[in-house]
Amino acid sequence: MFSDKKEKRIATEPGSAQNRINEGTKLKGDVSSTGFFRIDGTVEGNVKTPSKVVLGKTGVIIGTLTCENADIEGKFEGNLQVSGTLSLRSTAIIEGDVIVGKLAVEPGATMNASCLMQDGKPKNTVTTNQTPTENSKAHPFDRQQRIKKATVDSDLDD
Repeated sequence: MFSDKKEKRIATEPGSAQNRINEGTKLKGDVSSTGFFRIDGTVEGNVKTPSKVVLGKTGVIIGTLTCENADIEGKFEGNLQVSGTLSLRSTAIIEGDVIVGKLAVEPGATMNASCLMQDGKPKNTVTTNQTPTENSKAHPFDRQQRIKKATVDSDLDD
């Protein structure tokens, strides 16, 4: 009638459970989960989730954050990789490298970071075989070309 067997489910998609690191809590190390994160404490290490991460006003992350969406009110230092939308609130402080799909910044937020916006796919760099002079000739308002032309014209006048 009753079975001792229990179904084991493998989490392949983001979970609906919320993980919370409260103010006054300090973690050192890597944190990984399939659920949402709310961080009001301090995390030194890597945080990885396929869900959303909310970094509260008192929250601090020093390390790498990889997630789908992030809402940041606190301080972040390190590498930030958000495949979806990164929302920086007015109290946010970001330092490091940021790779993001979409970016929303409120007035007052501080972002001292290099930022690369992409749609989740690596960009292919196309190189051209043009020399610098060929590139400059393509633009009629190039200052160097005007200076060079003025010098040539004045030499011909002499």
